[in-house]
Amino acid sequence: MTPPILWTPLADARTSTRLGRFLQFCEARSGLRFDDYDELWRWSVEEGLEECWAAIWAYFDVQASHPFDRVLDGRVMPGAAWFEGARLNYAEHVLRSGLGRQDEVAIVAVSQSRDRVALTWGQLTDQVARARVGLQRLGVGEGDRVAAYLPNIPETIVAFLAACSLGATWTSCAPEFGVQAVLDRFSQVEPTVLLAVDGYRYGRHDVDRVSELEAIRAGLPGLRRTVMVPYLDVSRPLPAQSLSWDDLLVDTALIEFAQVAPDHPLYVLYSSGTTGLPKPILHGHGGVLLEHLKVLGLHSDMGDTDRFFWFTTTGWMMWNFLVSGLLVGAQLVLFDGDPNHDGPDTLWSLAADERITWFGGGAPFFTACRRAGITPAERFDLTDLRAVGSTGAPLPAEAFRWIYEAVSPDVMLSPISGGTDVCSAFVGGSSMTPVWEGEIPCSYLGAAVRSFDEAGLPVVGEQGELVLTQPMPSMPVGFWGDEDGSRYRSAYFEQYPGIWRHGDWITITDRGSCLITGRSDATLNRGGVRVGTAEIYRVVESLDGVLDSLVVHLESPDADDPGTLVLFVVLADGLTLDDEVRTRIRSGIRAGLSPRHVPDEVHQVAAIPTTLSGKKLELPVKKILRGADPDAAASRGALKDPSALDVVAGIAKARG
Repeated sequence: MTPPILWTPLADARTSTRLGRFLQFCEARSGLRFDDYDELWRWSVEEGLEECWAAIWAYFDVQASHPFDRVLDGRVMPGAAWFEGARLNYAEHVLRSGLGRQDEVAIVAVSQSRDRVALTWGQLTDQVARARVGLQRLGVGEGDRVAAYLPNIPETIVAFLAACSLGATWTSCAPEFGVQAVLDRFSQVEPTVLLAVDGYRYGRHDVDRVSELEAIRAGLPGLRRTVMVPYLDVSRPLPAQSLSWDDLLVDTALIEFAQVAPDHPLYVLYSSGTTGLPKPILHGHGGVLLEHLKVLGLHSDMGDTDRFFWFTTTGWMMWNFLVSGLLVGAQLVLFDGDPNHDGPDTLWSLAADERITWFGGGAPFFTACRRAGITPAERFDLTDLRAVGSTGAPLPAEAFRWIYEAVSPDVMLSPISGGTDVCSAFVGGSSMTPVWEGEIPCSYLGAAVRSFDEAGLPVVGEQGELVLTQPMPSMPVGFWGDEDGSRYRSAYFEQYPGIWRHGDWITITDRGSCLITGRSDATLNRGGVRVGTAEIYRVVESLDGVLDSLVVHLESPDADDPGTLVLFVVLADGLTLDDEVRTRIRSGIRAGLSPRHVPDEVHQVAAIPTTLSGKKLELPVKKILRGADPDAAASRGALKDPSALDVVAGIAKARG
């Protein structure tokens, strides 16, 4: 059954949207005719793969001091080489967006730790140039690593662009991360310079990080200097072997940009790190530049009149994605603090105050807003808002409806899904594709997304493994320190040689839309019926009084034994997991999903174990229930509430 359409593209989308005009651009270059987006996408991942990416390069007038020799050196994965011979710089493309707009605001930052900050394009360029010279004084050059223990503030963007302009490699962790979580990441790349704050304010509480910072510095023996950004206590003395942010920016200079190869390391991002050391995923200048121009400039229909916001920290790839809004000339709106400080309306108030046009957040945020029963459109002037993005988890159909009923009936909704692995999305919304309730509208240009069944064959209308059958420029350059590429190959290409396996369950409809139903390595296979964990959450969390949930399947070695399905739930204040609530949960799953996936055990907890970015820790919880020590199952410093693991361990002990 086809779900209802909640949003329809403009009738003149071919001429009024950036994606539509790009379609016409590709028609003129190729001599072909594309009747709709689906035809353009098919061309972009089949015979037109190289030509599509060359068209993106030309459409956005990518500047290179030396032209590329070829678009793609073979379609082999891994190992595809994009735009070989070119020399360019990501930061140069960011700052050229401000040419002729020096007095216009580029970045607005709202924080609970200090007053609102606004930087013009002229100020941004000047500060990047000063920070660049400052980093050079500290010995930073091409190939060195610059690490940041900083929140989502303008200084972080300035430092990132300065490092990038030098050809240095950037990496960051949010100051919410614990010491071990930071060292698990930074020690792998051995930074020479660290930028940090002494703490931050979250809601009504000051969070001091001085002792954590000292432990981090002590754990990075190759560190030369630390740059302190004044944030929590501006009068605090500087630590030894450190200098202030003002000292870093003391010298004026003209901005320059190292010209580097497209695969030159731009930044290192990290997998969640919930089990073992997080994977240090290396991204290159060219791949990120082309991919983000495509997703933001075409699919998001974003340009220099937009004010772009995404609620994120610097420890999540969405921060890097947000920064790339500058590539298309958009003004960034940053927020650092508690998104519920003034209640569930906090960020919607920000959207109204800053006249945000493009608002992004995690799927759990929108679900929480719906549960809270708020209607932002009734309280705030959101008439500037024209697009909403969601990621981090599958967005349930109820949240789709809530956005169109409570926020705006006119916004383009883009529920995107991809990953840190590509610092982007494979699927999402577009200005030329309808929004069907509960479904991700389309696969992105150049992303050859397929659903594979157990035999490795493509299927439509059935759940399968999300794979990519063609390379993308933003696939990782590699993993840091993985000299022979074995760890990289094992992560993505082990199951289907030559094909990227992402690790998600996907169902692609005959309309080209899709549903992501959770991680395929957390499958619930009961009696031969497989469902994704997100399907359980969609049913359970739609029940009155259930605020959050997590489910794991403890398989049995006996083929005739279906194993044990264990469900954890967070209930609304005043509710207790009694027989009536258990019956409602079990009946809801039986009726809404499958009798085979009714949980054998239901446990009430105060908080679901998640990472700082909201990812549910299904596999670590499963390990703990099987007897693993919580500290061995997950890195506590990467968790939102480390004590949530102890509750699971207590339940595991009680189960025997």
